[in-house]
Amino acid sequence: MNADTKAVRTLSRRVRELRLKKRWTQEKLAEKAFIATAYLSGVERGVRNPTTRVVARIAAALKVPIGKLFETS
Repeated sequence: MNADTKAVRTLSRRVRELRLKKRWTQEKLAEKAFIATAYLSGVERGVRNPTTRVVARIAAALKVPIGKLFETS
């Protein structure tokens, strides 16, 4: 697995994990991050490679530092 694939996979898992921890739906997080729900779904499934701007919006909505989205458990 290359580094890009690993980063996208880690991001997708962490976004979903943090969203569920807050008991938010994808719709709620997407609204707070100012992105489309379908796009967020793609991020969580690892089929979208979001821009840094989108990652920053997601982190801000979740109230976590950007780096937290790339941490492994």
